[in-house]
Amino acid sequence: MKDEEIIYSEGAPIEDQVNNSKEVPLIVPDEKSITDHYEPFATANGIHGEPEMTYVETTEDGEDLSSKDVTKKIREDLKVCRQEKEEYLTGWQRAKADYVNLQKELDLARTNISILTKEKMVEKLLPALDSFEMAFSNKEHWEKIDKDWQDGITSIYQQLLSGLEKSGIEKIDKIEVPFDPSIHQSISIVNTDDEKKDHTVEKVLQVGYKIGERVIRPAKVTIYEYKK
Repeated sequence: MKDEEIIYSEGAPIEDQVNNSKEVPLIVPDEKSITDHYEPFATANGIHGEPEMTYVETTEDGEDLSSKDVTKKIREDLKVCRQEKEEYLTGWQRAKADYVNLQKELDLARTNISILTKEKMVEKLLPALDSFEMAFSNKEHWEKIDKDWQDGITSIYQQLLSGLEKSGIEKIDKIEVPFDPSIHQSISIVNTDDEKKDHTVEKVLQVGYKIGERVIRPAKVTIYEYKK
């Protein structure tokens, strides 16, 4: 045949196939005959060699669903999707809330650790701080000290207090303020005929310290009590 390639059948020796005129040849169509029967399709992205596939909803027996059944199935699928969306959204919101709560707990833990560290530091410094306060309160002996020594000791004490204040540590040493059992420890009572001074701090015997609302040590004080 013209323009066609002949391929002999398999199984017998080549010589027998050539000599056997009754052998039916296998015909392979040429490239042109293939392309003549193949029509490519065009899409928005250009020409492609394979047609697009269209999926049709069918029953278990392979029969096409009616438009009513297809609509029903789409609605059921949409309902399932909405339920899954709500589950995912609820899970995400729960995870986000857990994360926020964890962050708050971690922040609170860091704050408490910082406060405890400062509290331990002040407790170790209390003896030195008390020694300064005792030296200043003893006016008779304090006045006998050389003026330069007084200035030096006072300067060191002020530097120490400044460092404590920058760390958020406050002194409890005010007088003539209402007695507060959360920050004051009453040592004795002083009678007074001034009603306005009733249950106010008369004198601070030992300075107290606190960090924010956390009391490291209450101030030991004497308080006024009004007597008619």
